[in-house]
Amino acid sequence: MAFLDYDRNFGDGIMAHFAQLQNNVVVEVIVIGNDDCGGGTMPESEPIGQAFIASLGIEGDWLQTSYHANFRALYAGIGYTYDPALDEFVAPPSPDPVPSV
Repeated sequence: MAFLDYDRNFGDGIMAHFAQLQNNVVVEVIVIGNDDCGGGTMPESEPIGQAFIASLGIEGDWLQTSYHANFRALYAGIGYTYDPALDEFVAPPSPDPVPSV
């Protein structure tokens, strides 16, 4: 997971998290200040945060994710998928346990 701060002061210390998607798979998660996405309240904050990320020259498709899973079901992690029909992040399947002998 990447941490984007560019030596910025996050003001009140409250941050917003954005997941970069490639083919609906999360490949990176970054953190920006709430002030950089209009206060951080979803869904209004998402396009503002996306524009801020683009203004830094960071390309890609970005969706806001909630560290406390307040929206989109789960906090997005690398390898999670995004289901656009449900507007939710989905965890990758757990690996099969190693059979005991």
